[in-house]
Amino acid sequence: MKVIILAGGLGTRLAEETSARPKPMVEIGGKPILWHIMQLYASHGFNDFLIACGYKGEMIKEYFHNYRIHNSDLFLNLKDGSCKVANSTVPDWQVGLIDTGLNTLTGGRVRRLQNLLGNETFLVTYGDGLADIDLTALVKFHRSHGKLATVTAVSPVARFGSLELNGDRVTRFAEKPQTAEGRINGGFFVFEPKVLDYISGDQIALEGEPLERLAADGQLMAYRHSGFWHPMDTLRDKQFLESLWASGKAPWKAA
Repeated sequence: MKVIILAGGLGTRLAEETSARPKPMVEIGGKPILWHIMQLYASHGFNDFLIACGYKGEMIKEYFHNYRIHNSDLFLNLKDGSCKVANSTVPDWQVGLIDTGLNTLTGGRVRRLQNLLGNETFLVTYGDGLADIDLTALVKFHRSHGKLATVTAVSPVARFGSLELNGDRVTRFAEKPQTAEGRINGGFFVFEPKVLDYISGDQIALEGEPLERLAADGQLMAYRHSGFWHPMDTLRDKQFLESLWASGKAPWKAA
């Protein structure tokens, strides 16, 4: 089952980082957030990736093109130019790096990959969000209902710290907690090929007309994820995710 990762946006809200590199290449713990997302999928047996590139996509291509060299020991013969690779720590991933256009919207990027998907169920996610989601259970849920599309419904992260009060006394303070009110689109989609019929061209956002029409047609189901989920929209988000990784207790880290 192929996994599409949307990695072509401009990432303007994280301009401190994205002026120099694409958002999926912003690092958490010395590794691009894209790598963390791929590790999550691979831990559930999904290791056939299609990366939908756009803005500064050449940096993503260079990262994976050089991945084996950067994660191995090298023995070089400077006289004849030969190179031997040893002690390689490279995952068993198939990675397609596809230029889907600089200004293409999310739905258009998915549609541009149509000829690489065949007639099989496929997975889609964004290149800037982490979760401890059980992807095996997500796919099982999708198979069980027989509809065209599944979206992961998550509890949003509060923008500000939460206060619990007893009169004027603060009894509990929580920094940016996940709220219990409502659910939002957390990415981590499962789609049948016919979903592509709902996307008419490059300038279609997946989150707009396609999902709205699928819902109206009764073809969109929600998988409820109540665990950890956090996007990397701002520098503060990056610093928060970095602190979790540094603690050794990052919820999304595959066992």
